[in-house]
Amino acid sequence: MKKFYVLSLLCLASGLVSAQDVIYRCGNEYTNNVSQAKAKGCKPVDGSGVTVIHGTRPSGGNAPAAAAKPKPASSSASSAPAPARSDNAAQKARDSDARAILQGELNKAQARLSELKAEYNDGNPVRTALELRNPQGYPERVAKLKADITRQESDIAGIRRELDRLPAVN
Repeated sequence: MKKFYVLSLLCLASGLVSAQDVIYRCGNEYTNNVSQAKAKGCKPVDGSGVTVIHGTRPSGGNAPAAAAKPKPASSSASSAPAPARSDNAAQKARDSDARAILQGELNKAQARLSELKAEYNDGNPVRTALELRNPQGYPERVAKLKADITRQESDIAGIRRELDRLPAVN
């Protein structure tokens, strides 16, 4: 009897502990701190729990700090900083690599488009053996081919826009 009494007290205590873990929602933030929740006027969340996934921080925060540093006075006005030249060469190399990759993607997309257009045959693709036995599959395949051609043309236009954004190769 004593064991049953102790066991029931333990179950009751564990239920109270989990009942104290109320989660409050304050706009887009969640907290389990009761005093903070009351101060902000947060509402309790119904349900089993909340999963929060933290995003990444933007890496652009370093640029203003670098610009705020005072530059040391140079004894010679004609000397150019060496890192700027290496950065410029590295940037040109990256741009060249990006252009080569995009050009390769453009060539693949254009080849795929020509294949799709040949198969589409101006809206009259050749019927397959399966489509001769099941005529319903033919209009579905024609619609899919048309949608694929439209998507491929859109992809080609996007790749060309990206190529136009890159600086010209000297």
